[in-house]
Amino acid sequence: MIAAACTALGLSRASLHRRQAFRRRPLAAVRARPTPKRALAAKERQTVLDLLREPRFVDLAPAEVYASLLDQGVYLCSIRTMYRILAEHEEVRERRRQLRRPVYQKPELLAESPNQVWSWDITKLMGPAKWSYFYLYVIIDIFSRRVVAWQIADAESAALFNPCSTTPSSSMMSSPANLPCMRIAAAR
Repeated sequence: MIAAACTALGLSRASLHRRQAFRRRPLAAVRARPTPKRALAAKERQTVLDLLREPRFVDLAPAEVYASLLDQGVYLCSIRTMYRILAEHEEVRERRRQLRRPVYQKPELLAESPNQVWSWDITKLMGPAKWSYFYLYVIIDIFSRRVVAWQIADAESAALFNPCSTTPSSSMMSSPANLPCMRIAAAR
């Protein structure tokens, strides 16, 4: 049975038995890493941690603490050891006070009926000659997806496009973010 299956798969029986023996073998026990002979004792580690938590060092990086301690003639441990001790107590982070920026929320406009929210766009159209273009300015009602106003011009400018007098307020106008023109103020 095994010989027929190995022949069908193009695999030798020795390879199959070797793979099965490997799977049955117990996993080697992971040995604990030995503690280095020059490692800091628990009391020394606590001394370093207390020093890093002092008010004069609380806002400084371990490299700055290390340098100021050396200026005073005190050597406790290396900079990397200071980082390890802080990491053990989950205190490795930016130690300065920094302003937390509020999470920016993208404005969302919701249209529940026609003529509540309009969007505008400028599209480049090919002209009659090479490198000549026309610009299609268009206002679209978001709810009904109908064109409310449009205009074709030979230049791209926000001043050229004057929306209809029956438009929603400019706060209800949305535009694509990548347009070079500024938002067109719409008058009621």
